[in-house]
Amino acid sequence: MSNETLGFETFKLNKQLLNAVADAGYTTPTAIQEKSIPLALAGHDVLGIAQTGTGKTAAYILPLLMKVKYAQGMHARALVLAPTRELVMQIEEVARQMAAYTDLRVVSLYGGLGPKTQIEQIEAGVDIIISTTGRFLDLYRKSHIFTRHIKTMILDEADKMMDMGFMPQIRNILEVIPVKRQNLLFSATFSPRVEGLAAEFLEFPERVEVTPSATTAETIDQIKYQVPNFRTKLNLLAFWLAKEEVSKAIIFTRSRKNAEEVFHFVDKRKLGHTRVIHANKGQNTRIHSMELFKGGEVDFLVATDVAARGLDVSLVSHVINFDVPLIYEDYVHRIGRTGRAENDGVAITFINPAEEWHFEKIEELIRMKVEENPIPEEILITETPFAEKQIYDREMDRRKQKDDPNYQGAFHEKKEKPKKNIGKGEKTKARKHRAKKNRNQLKTKNRKKKN
Repeated sequence: MSNETLGFETFKLNKQLLNAVADAGYTTPTAIQEKSIPLALAGHDVLGIAQTGTGKTAAYILPLLMKVKYAQGMHARALVLAPTRELVMQIEEVARQMAAYTDLRVVSLYGGLGPKTQIEQIEAGVDIIISTTGRFLDLYRKSHIFTRHIKTMILDEADKMMDMGFMPQIRNILEVIPVKRQNLLFSATFSPRVEGLAAEFLEFPERVEVTPSATTAETIDQIKYQVPNFRTKLNLLAFWLAKEEVSKAIIFTRSRKNAEEVFHFVDKRKLGHTRVIHANKGQNTRIHSMELFKGGEVDFLVATDVAARGLDVSLVSHVINFDVPLIYEDYVHRIGRTGRAENDGVAITFINPAEEWHFEKIEELIRMKVEENPIPEEILITETPFAEKQIYDREMDRRKQKDDPNYQGAFHEKKEKPKKNIGKGEKTKARKHRAKKNRNQLKTKNRKKKN
């Protein structure tokens, strides 16, 4: 393929799809689209490795729509699997946008709400199903999904599926769909587990890797801060959110508890219109919050990693990692929420003492050292509370023990047993006890001699 910039017309897509592409404002294909669309259109199995924000959803949706072409029959002819409901919703949005000038019927299936409406949509006729693995299997086992006509299967965010333990469900699905089909697998990283899945799932695949696995986008400026404690993290967060250039930001936390605390902190200080999403929030609440954020009515979105995938929002100026993710690949997906579609973005990470080791592992994964900035002088650096310091110390102990099994750690030191302080009375009592014992032994010995 030449280095010359190509338009979507080069892919020989039909007029309906080209009109939809033009309506979406796409002029030239991204690298992953340029390399994978021709292979998918030619019927090859494709293994696509590309970080989020590179246009990989359209890279498989366009050839899929071209293959399915028009509504036919009552049963699905293509299946797209994704790890989270948020990603399913994003894929559905892209599919409907690209299929705007066709009569293709797209149905998305996911948990978090009752299946009645989804069942009705399937029974009305469907060409493409986009689904989480769990909801697909639930409806299949209840005989609401007929799989015999499925000719194309796509796995998106395969690395996340591995992290979330969906491999058994994927294998169950593979058992109930036709063996003869085209397969496409897309992932932001290419871990050994994903490699194993690719070997099991794909047949003589064409590998497309627009950047080395787990590479972050060049349009993202990455910064890190060494921060002593939670309270200082909040102070540093307030400093950043007050900046004019932070127009739309996603703040990622590791836990629901931290997400709520960060949300209340930002909301109380009126730093901007803020919403929070995590697993304890209802499905409708999460969807509504994301729609407000996409529409620009919300400035800051506080989220756990439940939203790290499948949140496609244009012009997110900053991603702030309030906590370092413990699944290192999630760092790539988190910061991929900014710098999308070749726009510039900034990713900032706050690192407490217990997270330093984990971030070093992330730097090994992405094959780069992230620039460290000093905490600005105007930021109040608070003293670390004793309980919080203990948590950090325990975490660092666990990490050191993982590296060195012989390491005992500050919380595992064996203490010498204190010597008993025996008083004068106790000594006398012990002496009498020994004397009595000796007399009894002597009596026993003399009795044996007489006998």
